[in-house]
Amino acid sequence: MKVLVTGGAGFIGSAVVRHIINNTQDSVINLDKLTYAGNLESLTDIENNERYVFEQVDVCDRIELDRVFSQHQPNVVMHLAAESHVDRSIDGPAAFIETNIIGTYNMLEAARQYWNQLDDSKKQAFRFHHISTDEVYGDLEGTDDLFTETTSYEPSSPYSASKASSDHLVRAWLRTYGLPTIVTNCSNNYGPYHFPEKLIPLMILNALEGKNLPVYGNGMQIRDWLYVEDHASALYTVVTKGEIGETYNIGGHNEKANIDVVKTICTLLEELVPNKPKGVAQYQDLITYVTDRPGHDVRYAIDASKIERELGWKPTETFESGIRKTVEWYLNNKTWWSRVLDGSYSFERLGTTENKEVK
Repeated sequence: MKVLVTGGAGFIGSAVVRHIINNTQDSVINLDKLTYAGNLESLTDIENNERYVFEQVDVCDRIELDRVFSQHQPNVVMHLAAESHVDRSIDGPAAFIETNIIGTYNMLEAARQYWNQLDDSKKQAFRFHHISTDEVYGDLEGTDDLFTETTSYEPSSPYSASKASSDHLVRAWLRTYGLPTIVTNCSNNYGPYHFPEKLIPLMILNALEGKNLPVYGNGMQIRDWLYVEDHASALYTVVTKGEIGETYNIGGHNEKANIDVVKTICTLLEELVPNKPKGVAQYQDLITYVTDRPGHDVRYAIDASKIERELGWKPTETFESGIRKTVEWYLNNKTWWSRVLDGSYSFERLGTTENKEVK
């Protein structure tokens, strides 16, 4: 199988690419614009594999999308390319509208044109898998409520509104044009190669440098945490086993308040890095409460029983095992995150490889 992965140089996308190359015989076409969050250094372990090819293409560039489909002839699409940082969407929503909505529209149209030209057997096997977020559902009021696949959409931020819009487009292209689509909505991801602006890597790296650990509001916002490699395996399960037209929620069964996540990181660092930065008695002393984010959702929690019941997938990592692996990865991969922090990773892009064919 040839899998076209959009956003394959991003955090989740790179995990999907590594998972496919390392655990299957499938080929991957990685399509990524390489914005600030796209980092090819997250793929150095597999970049020379004959079943992998990289295309530096913007999902808003329809001409280039048509070329990629025509040249590489993918069997399935896994569409992960998106702007995903809530704070950035509040400060500058335009990029989120452009990439998440217009980009998804362009991907759907390019896929539809390609799909319409396939023979019957290939057309029947084709899938367009759209990867989304649980943030489209808004937040939960009760302590026992869970997001299900039929929960109504109530997005709170420009980011989640743009992802909700893209979800609706994907379902409309199935209903109107018959394009075989599947949607997944996931909870908060964490793990190796996570861009340092996100909560968990930010806390790890700030603590190591003796900087403040900023926590929004009272820190009691609850999220369900999903280890990124578990998510990658779930996404591959869905694209290979999922039913056309279905939605699958993917969660880690790990509800944690943000403040408890930060304190867990501090506890792990006390064990793993006892020699603290100058002037730091305890890592938890660095915790600083800051003004809450506008429209900040209070609680997310995923009911992931459908994907387990129907497709046999469930996470392998607990939060305790996954967060330890994550902290240890950042401690052992300073070169990767140092180059992200100083910006040098963005000035040494690899060129496009449009003339290479994946095996």
